[in-house]
Amino acid sequence: MRIAHLLTAVLIALPAFAQKYEFGVQGGVSFYDKKTVTNPRGNADAGFNTGYAVGVTLGQNMYKYVGGEIRYTYLHNELKLSSGSTQATFGSQAHAVHYDFLIHATDRDAGFRPYVAFGGGIKYYQGTGAEQAFQPLNNIALLTKTSEVAGLGSVGGGLKFKLTKKIWFRLDVHDYLSPVPKKVITPASGSTASGWFNNIVGTGGITFTF
Repeated sequence: MRIAHLLTAVLIALPAFAQKYEFGVQGGVSFYDKKTVTNPRGNADAGFNTGYAVGVTLGQNMYKYVGGEIRYTYLHNELKLSSGSTQATFGSQAHAVHYDFLIHATDRDAGFRPYVAFGGGIKYYQGTGAEQAFQPLNNIALLTKTSEVAGLGSVGGGLKFKLTKKIWFRLDVHDYLSPVPKKVITPASGSTASGWFNNIVGTGGITFTF
């Protein structure tokens, strides 16, 4: 009899437990602001061309309004260095891995859940272009085929719309903040590069609850 009661309690609890975790896939657009590399011989703007982003999330709804998730995002943006009409570009990509807390405006039983997100992690930059004997603006900075790990701050928000009992459509916007990667964008002798890049990433995707 006790076993029957226990099984009944487990079966009753399973639906609530099953909605506690989320797995999602996303895709969208990635763009950066630019930073100035200063040099007595002249300045240049360093940044990235607009690119694309794809990623996955694994989340948990710990409380009625509060959740958390681990997010991995692949970012494909070409490096760019420009001064006036002169420009240098170089292939590059980045990998962002971070944990965010999600604060929802509605509880987890609602069909529409706006939220804000904040957290932190790491960002792995990679220069992937073909190196050449001469690169424009190399007297100010050099775009290199190297890699670099930087700290990452994440702030953003989004919306979740319930499509079925276990499937959600999701829209996100994140601002990934990380220091200028001075190995991938190497300042020339006498040049100075400082500050943090704002990497705005907007994505849409599907989330499954379990």
